[in-house]
Amino acid sequence: MEEGTIISWLKNEGDPVAAGDALCEIETDKATLTMDADDDGVLAKIIIPGNTKNVRINELIALMVPEGEDHTQVEMPTETGTPSAAADTPTDIPVPVATSGASSSEFSSVRHVAGGKGHADLSPAVRYLVDSNSLDPAAIVPTGPHGRLLKGDVLKFLAGDPSARTQEPVAAALPTPVAAPAPPPPPVTHPVVPPAAAEEDEYVDIPHTNMRRTIAKRLTQSKTTVPHAYSSIDCDMDSVLRLRKQLQGSGVKVSVNDFIIKAVGKALKAVPEVNAQWTGEAVQLLSNVDISVAVATDKGLITPIVTDVPSRGLQNISETVKELAGRARIGKLQPQEYQGGTFSVSNLGMFGISQFSAIINPPQACIMAIGGSRILVEPTEDGHRTKTVMAVTLCSDSRVVDDALASTFLENFKENLENPFKAALL
Repeated sequence: MEEGTIISWLKNEGDPVAAGDALCEIETDKATLTMDADDDGVLAKIIIPGNTKNVRINELIALMVPEGEDHTQVEMPTETGTPSAAADTPTDIPVPVATSGASSSEFSSVRHVAGGKGHADLSPAVRYLVDSNSLDPAAIVPTGPHGRLLKGDVLKFLAGDPSARTQEPVAAALPTPVAAPAPPPPPVTHPVVPPAAAEEDEYVDIPHTNMRRTIAKRLTQSKTTVPHAYSSIDCDMDSVLRLRKQLQGSGVKVSVNDFIIKAVGKALKAVPEVNAQWTGEAVQLLSNVDISVAVATDKGLITPIVTDVPSRGLQNISETVKELAGRARIGKLQPQEYQGGTFSVSNLGMFGISQFSAIINPPQACIMAIGGSRILVEPTEDGHRTKTVMAVTLCSDSRVVDDALASTFLENFKENLENPFKAALL
């Protein structure tokens, strides 16, 4: 984590603060946490207000003074702004400067500067018109908000409207002989209009949250640097479903996913070479079996960790997953509850997905993608029988887990799931 968002301050300027008091709520890349005070004192000045994004680590956000001192007389540091903000401000763009007695409502944001051809602020429709007609956006007068170029501006320019052309210095021209014939009129050209051109601004920008940025960064890193290999197998789920129904009749509520997590834990103990990670210098075999369980939230996917799975009972796993998933959805997980893990499980079967492949969460070596169950009919000596089958795909780092090892692990997992009593999944 390099930066975060200050959601709100829980203390006001002038409030007394005791060591351990929560000062503010901070949104990290995966969760919402509170920042606690290290010492007693008085909160003298809040430098970075609530609802401020992209606050860098170790950046000064507030000032405290010892108890008994006048907090209103605190001396402000000479530099309190973010270093990145100053570095990112172009020197040729005017920035509003506060004057004596001016209120914050008098300031306006910096306008967008109309750029040359290929400017990033052009909408798809405008860009199509500009590129198709080989135009320079700087030659067209923009009329949109904050100096933005609109589709109508380009069409007026193509129609020859003088008001749509920017005023440019007229270069000195050579005198033209009086007797010279008038140049022929330019050929009539029809501007290229995009098919079914959409109205301006037919899209909505959704700002990235810190969590979304981190997910995008890690997924891209994983798919571009980790050689993914995929192995699939079908598991007969009839025994698990019968056992689950019996447990429900006894008042024990567990899900199919709880059986899967337990079966994975048992398989990792039996095939410890899969419970490993790639470091660049060596393959590390991990002694602890901590399984990351994918949970969908409004802000993105997060993987809370069920620790020491082989030693847990099925009901304990169920209760732990429910408790972690509940806090994950409201952003209340602690970092140690989602950072780490030795193996991941992602289950989309309850959403109607029959089979899929997942992306490995480095430095882990594997993630298991669980699909939905389906009914199959198979022939028997007496005729035929139906069975419920679930598709499982192991996505593995081929630097750590080769095809033979992946097959051995999946066979062990399948044996555990199809024989829950024999595997002691309870």
